[in-house]
Amino acid sequence: MAWRKLLLVSCFLAALLLTMLQEGTGASVGTSQVARQEAQEGVEQKIFMQESDASNFLKRRGKRSPKSREEVNAENRQKLWADELRREYHEEQRNEYENFVEEQNDEQEERSREAIEQWRQWHYDGLYPSYLYNRHHI
Repeated sequence: MAWRKLLLVSCFLAALLLTMLQEGTGASVGTSQVARQEAQEGVEQKIFMQESDASNFLKRRGKRSPKSREEVNAENRQKLWADELRREYHEEQRNEYENFVEEQNDEQEERSREAIEQWRQWHYDGLYPSYLYNRHHI
């Protein structure tokens, strides 16, 4: 009989504890939902403008209205900067190409000079001095 009383009291305490925990979590969920809604409203205020501000923003300059001096200056600065970058890029490419062509020409001249020297040595019959010493001095 004592174990029945003990079991009944423990079940009653467990039920009481569960109801208290459920209310506590419900309250915390409620506050998190409220906090989430407040945070969402804050985000919406950061993203979206008031209707009057939006209409003023759109009325400020239409598609055909002239640009302000600041807008024109900013666009010109961007164009000049882009032109400068493009000019530097093309200058660098041209310098690289010129260096490459110069190296190719040097190599070609070296090969042709060696070939000519070999031809002269092969065809030299020993009767005349070599080409370098066979020059006529005026």
